[in-house]
Amino acid sequence: MIDTATNTVTGTISSGIGIAPRGVVVTPDGSKVYITNAGSASVSVIDTATNTVTATIPVGFAPNGVAVSPHGRRIYVVSDLLPGAVWVIDTTMDTVIATIPVGDGPFGVAVTPDGSKIFVANEFSSSVSVIDAATSAATATISVGGDPIAFGVFIQPPKPAPRFAGTPGKANCHGKSVSALAKQYGGLNSAAAALGFSSVSALQEAIMAFCGG
Repeated sequence: MIDTATNTVTGTISSGIGIAPRGVVVTPDGSKVYITNAGSASVSVIDTATNTVTATIPVGFAPNGVAVSPHGRRIYVVSDLLPGAVWVIDTTMDTVIATIPVGDGPFGVAVTPDGSKIFVANEFSSSVSVIDAATSAATATISVGGDPIAFGVFIQPPKPAPRFAGTPGKANCHGKSVSALAKQYGGLNSAAAALGFSSVSALQEAIMAFCGG
């Protein structure tokens, strides 16, 4: 354990941890830590209030990547099998509630910010599996480059909604926003490019959404 304020080690937890711990996640409320043990085919659960291992959950061979859902009720563990699989753990009971087939040699796993999808990097299949969290079923397979690993968090959080000069709900919101952008950037084409929009039309759509119409 490391204190992030002082960058110093404050403790070590070894009792109850399996062989070759590999991946680690913390639940959003900070109450539990889940660690994949590649050499023990298991997941260790740590209670952060006591810093002790409270459960050991059996999963598939050589578990590597691990991810937690935004609401903290599900843990997703990928196991380096041929074919591979994702183990779904219920954090209230700390038991496996589903096993989802994916590609060969899954290594990395991440959950979208809204919790609706899980993406799994399959090292030996050169692919990424897409899982629907609601049904616990793979819905797509995306071919990528050779030996994808993607260990850790690899899904970018959503960008905040853009804000403009106008006031949402006001009749002149759109016109005021467009006028301010054109003046600031020397035209809407330049404004769209500077703000990362693919076209003026995309920028106009964003302004309309911001203004509420």
